[in-house]
Amino acid sequence: MNDKVSTPAGAEGNGRRIKILLVDDHTLFRSGLKALLQRQSDFVVVGETDNGLDGVKLAEQLKPDVVLLDLDMPVMNGREALAQILEAQPDMAVLMLTVSEDGDDLVECMRLGARGYLLKKINTDFLLSGIRHAVEGDSVLSPEMTSKLVMKIRRDRVEQSSPASDVNSLTPRERETLAWLARGVSNKEIARALDLAESTVKVHVQSILRKLNLSSRVQAAVFAVEHHMDRP
Repeated sequence: MNDKVSTPAGAEGNGRRIKILLVDDHTLFRSGLKALLQRQSDFVVVGETDNGLDGVKLAEQLKPDVVLLDLDMPVMNGREALAQILEAQPDMAVLMLTVSEDGDDLVECMRLGARGYLLKKINTDFLLSGIRHAVEGDSVLSPEMTSKLVMKIRRDRVEQSSPASDVNSLTPRERETLAWLARGVSNKEIARALDLAESTVKVHVQSILRKLNLSSRVQAAVFAVEHHMDRP
């Protein structure tokens, strides 16, 4: 790894703080972001690097709670890094943090399993809140990207020659869970509402995504709204 990789001593091991890995090739932006995050009492930046390849290695080594990942970088871009990180650690929360407002970039990253897609121009409070929600299992998007995601998913479905999902295969409990997903709530909140264990809700969510041929909670929420399945 190059000399731009940093792993602060003593940052690991504090389970009460959200461990964050920064992967971005813009040094000034990364430095400012790190300073912002370190001012939060519940955050700790455990590592940083300027390319996707080292990002994959650090994600495996440091086991952060959240990876903030840029899209366009040298050595390995954000899409490839995202795929490799989640192949090794499927439950890791990876948030894309990028300047790209392209709908294709957004959908590709969400299909690969990104927990969220945030634009670098978002306000500070939205970013900090998004990180905390991602750790709880929620998907987060910059507001202006939501409509682009909906339009792209709709267009893709129209272009598909065969059905993308089997709604009838959902169990009653999975339908209830899907309706709650449409509200953008976390697994913990769904578990409380349905009087279930959080681990059971996680199983239901995974089953829903598999049966509907979707790859993220955001896509599931859009699906529920489009198919009028957003009422518990």
